[in-house]
Amino acid sequence: MADIRRREDVAAQYKWDLTHIYPNDEAWEAAMASVLEEVKAFVQYDGKVAEDPRKVIRAYFELDEKMSPVFSYAFLRKETDNADPVAQSLKAKLMQTAVQVQTMMSFVEPELLAMDEAALKEIAADPEMKDYDTYIEGLLRQKAHALPKEQEKLIAMMGQVAGAPNNIFSMLTDVDMKFPDVVMPDGTARTLTEGTYSSFIRDANRDVRKQGFDGIMGTYGKYANTIAATYAANVQKDVFMANAYKYASCRAAKMEPLQIPEEVYDNLISVIHEAIPTLNEYLQLRKESMKLDELHMYDLYTPMVSDFKMELPYDKAFDMVLEGLTPMGEDYLAKLREARVGGWIDVYPTENKSSGAFSSGNLRNVHPYVLLNHNDNLSDTFTIAHELGHSMHSFYSNTNQPAPKSSYSLFVAEVASTCNEAVMMRYLLEQFKDDKKAQAYLLNHFLEQFRTTVFRQTMFAEFEYIAHTMAEKGQPLTKDAMTKVYYDLNKLYYGGVCDVDELIGNEWLRIPHFYRSFYVYVYATGLCAAVSLSERILNEGESAVKDYRKFLSAGCSVPPIEALKLAGIDMSKAEPIRAAMKVFKETLEKFKAALA
Repeated sequence: MADIRRREDVAAQYKWDLTHIYPNDEAWEAAMASVLEEVKAFVQYDGKVAEDPRKVIRAYFELDEKMSPVFSYAFLRKETDNADPVAQSLKAKLMQTAVQVQTMMSFVEPELLAMDEAALKEIAADPEMKDYDTYIEGLLRQKAHALPKEQEKLIAMMGQVAGAPNNIFSMLTDVDMKFPDVVMPDGTARTLTEGTYSSFIRDANRDVRKQGFDGIMGTYGKYANTIAATYAANVQKDVFMANAYKYASCRAAKMEPLQIPEEVYDNLISVIHEAIPTLNEYLQLRKESMKLDELHMYDLYTPMVSDFKMELPYDKAFDMVLEGLTPMGEDYLAKLREARVGGWIDVYPTENKSSGAFSSGNLRNVHPYVLLNHNDNLSDTFTIAHELGHSMHSFYSNTNQPAPKSSYSLFVAEVASTCNEAVMMRYLLEQFKDDKKAQAYLLNHFLEQFRTTVFRQTMFAEFEYIAHTMAEKGQPLTKDAMTKVYYDLNKLYYGGVCDVDELIGNEWLRIPHFYRSFYVYVYATGLCAAVSLSERILNEGESAVKDYRKFLSAGCSVPPIEALKLAGIDMSKAEPIRAAMKVFKETLEKFKAALA
């Protein structure tokens, strides 16, 4: 495992190229100033939207599209070095400008909603406004939650304040917090960061795993009061917004606008609870195969097939991704090859770089950008496939839909990414069918995808729901209260077999997705949908791929549940989740046979 790199030591081919958006910071400054001037001119429509609503709607979306690269450049500029004062300054300017823009444009939707409903429906039905019909229909659905123009303006003005908890969490965890080194078996010290933690927690040496676990969880524990207060502020913001917009709950406020029934959330938790005995069966097998008297939380990530190594440096890993995604079609692969060499991807963990991985695909006239923190293992190889799945979803949606319909729903955001992983896994299992060790290794990884993406993310979703329900009831979200909630959930999911270490209670403190409330559940529903989609693609071939492209290309032109139906999956019911759990059980049996 390589130690943490300095950014200047990383070759250009392994870093993304932001000059594809703007050639330099000065060009970005000029673009932001230009957009701000156009927004100031747009304010002439304040109080006059009803006079020519078609013209205002078109101008509104034109400005939104011009703002998109301004936002993306400043956001991406900081992600690779959160300590860079210039990047910090750019993002701070962006946030100030974004609040100004939101405040100045906040009159549009209240004035549209103040119009006669029949007039809005007429605009939506106008063939010349077909690019905007989904937007208008969405407005009409939210009419019961509309606020007067003055109140919308006040909420827009507090945009920077609303984003403060996430920003504070990011600066604390990505820049200020430092973790103790991990001492390797040969006596050398390795740097522990969020970016390198995945390698330590998967290490074959148990002491290395425990050092990484203790170092991460223990350090977060030292900052627990600060992070708990930060998270509580984020939840209180959600409570305020739900109350302001007259929703029954924070969860309803997040799901109703996306046209996702809350039963989808409840179905997920219910079915996954039913499947905990199968999870325990898998954990028991892990305990026995690793010859452990006690299975601890830091033992859950290391590969169970200890005598098989799959070292995957980035270039070899990318080759495996291309091979694994062969069933997706040659045009799909060609776009992935373009991503590899075209400045789309920032590959390696470096000092002060944001942890984790993501794809940013909201630039219609520029390619998506992918952030990785690649360590040379199979898990991070699947992360490449995952993030490129997001990128291809954005590419097809942006290519096939007009701007107002190109942004797909959060509910389907994790389907394309996990479908890539599932297709790649099934394909590799077939390729390695005559190699028992490789089969066992891959099946182990597939089981881990279920454990971490379905079970773990559902547990996260439960935590979020409990936290918000507590806040809605006026209960304080203290460090001790939230740590107990999180620890008890780990006992529920893992306690049947695991010795649930006390330090795991601190893990909630390090989850950045909790600052994007009621989002993590879509990882779980996404993988369940992806398992079914991947089976169709591999079993039916071209016809299934064609249907899948319809889904990728749909954007928000249809509701997300309907978009998935284009590919043959109905996520409004519990059946796809149960079907995925059946595959989990079947995979476990195959893994037992491979180990035997």
